[in-house]
Amino acid sequence: MNNNFAIRPARLEEAGLVLEFIKKLAVYEKCADEVVADEATLRHSLFVEHSAEVVFAEENGEVIGFALFFHNFSTFVGRKGLYLEDLFILPEKRGKGYGKAMLKYLARLAVERNCGRMEWICLDWNQNALKVYRSIGAIPMDEWTVQRLDEHALKSFAAED
Repeated sequence: MNNNFAIRPARLEEAGLVLEFIKKLAVYEKCADEVVADEATLRHSLFVEHSAEVVFAEENGEVIGFALFFHNFSTFVGRKGLYLEDLFILPEKRGKGYGKAMLKYLARLAVERNCGRMEWICLDWNQNALKVYRSIGAIPMDEWTVQRLDEHALKSFAAED
């Protein structure tokens, strides 16, 4: 990793850049058609409601990656945790330790904020990422399965009597 690498919080006027990186991540994860977020919604969610936070990774002043995270809560631990929703480094910048540096930045932030743990999910085919996660001590939660109600299912279920 070079000395011209930095991690910094996203700014209000960068909502469009956040959306660009979300779209790049979606292409990488083979689900580009699932992105329905727009710049205005992200601006409101991230910078008005503060529903989540974004940090950018920069090399020589150029944004090369991002991470989006928020706080969840563990009833077992009795404290908030840091939940990493997305971490993405441009393909041509991978393998230089930038992703690991972002994870360390977030881990330090979690410790500073008195979080009881840090969690994220990873696609099972992303072996490069899984290898990095194992190298930092992350433990797979194999006995847990992610469950989801998408917007349509959520509204339908909420409307049932």
